[in-house]
Amino acid sequence: MDTVVAAPRALLGRTITGPAGVRISGGRIVEVVQGPPPEGAEVLTDGLLTPGLVDVQVNGAVGVDFAEVDPEGMAAVARALPQTGVTRFLPTLITAPVPVAVRQAHAVLAAAATLLPGAGAKPLGVHLEGPFLSPKRAGVHDPSLMVAPGPAELDLLLGDEVLRRALRMVTMAPERPGGMEAVRRLAAAGVLVAVGHSDATGEQTREAAEAGARMVTHLFNAQRPLGHREPGVPGVALVDDRFTLGLIADLAHVGPDVCRLVFNAAGGRVALVTDAVAAAGMPPGRYQLGGADVLLTEDGVPRSPEGTIAGSALTLDRAVRNIVSVGVGVADALASATIIPADVIGEPTLGRLEVGAVADLVWWDDELRPRKVWVDGEVVFDSTEVLKTGDVGLAAAGQ
Repeated sequence: MDTVVAAPRALLGRTITGPAGVRISGGRIVEVVQGPPPEGAEVLTDGLLTPGLVDVQVNGAVGVDFAEVDPEGMAAVARALPQTGVTRFLPTLITAPVPVAVRQAHAVLAAAATLLPGAGAKPLGVHLEGPFLSPKRAGVHDPSLMVAPGPAELDLLLGDEVLRRALRMVTMAPERPGGMEAVRRLAAAGVLVAVGHSDATGEQTREAAEAGARMVTHLFNAQRPLGHREPGVPGVALVDDRFTLGLIADLAHVGPDVCRLVFNAAGGRVALVTDAVAAAGMPPGRYQLGGADVLLTEDGVPRSPEGTIAGSALTLDRAVRNIVSVGVGVADALASATIIPADVIGEPTLGRLEVGAVADLVWWDDELRPRKVWVDGEVVFDSTEVLKTGDVGLAAAGQ
């Protein structure tokens, strides 16, 4: 039976309009309804209806590190993420030897395969953030495990039939020996190549785009910086329309003024990401990221024991609110967490309210906090139920 969900305002494309709603059948949107809601509709009396949020860089959450995930852990993350408006996510694995990364990826995929319908947010495959990175821009990744992307290493990734189908994104430093050929080979295999943890010059960054790279991982972080003569990775990314710009908008990785600058320069190409680690949604303490210790203190920013920022405890709904707080319009902020990441990852039925799209929905209150979330047309989070049970989890972390 068809279901209609209607709201006084809705994000259609990259514009907020209303009243509007959607008719759902079989987990898909079969009609976009504008104007007064039809009889029998579920009418949301206030707030805003949008597509579900899509996060293409998630290392873990609620105590779970995807490098050591099992079915129970994957289920916990899938259950928690809708509290923050996320309906689809890309599990991310940081630098490890290629055979280890392959084993970890298989564990992620096996755990994802055990999720039951209605379990919550859905994984989209695997994102490998390494090991083809630059030791000069290591961040908290272990430089000793980084390697150049030679033919043998790529054969291990692309020759594994299961992984080849699920490998959605690889973050790499294209300036490494064999890097440009690796970009071409991965892109030809349908993998989204992102420039990240890279000491590439502006010229090398453009060359990577020519070879098929289409994203920059966490803009400004762990990459050759912007200079007024040598633009580095961010300078080229901000002006080259071929790149989608991943941005960790916790206002610690990138300051408020620079976040606003990014949107002023390239707002239509920004994909908000969390880069969340196991510490997300958890109290201060010691957690894991790729097998290494990460410390979460009262400031809410995970760090290595040496003090280097190690991913984030950010939630994607808070990233949206943060971007709005620096002066970006609500529609643009929401587009950066819905349609833009969906498009760059090659998912044209996600991140939008239109006929044929997957019925992933978020109902937001007037303060841009998720009140109710649907995945494939089924409710997976309802804030009123959370209030009854007291199970706040990531919802509290997103405050």
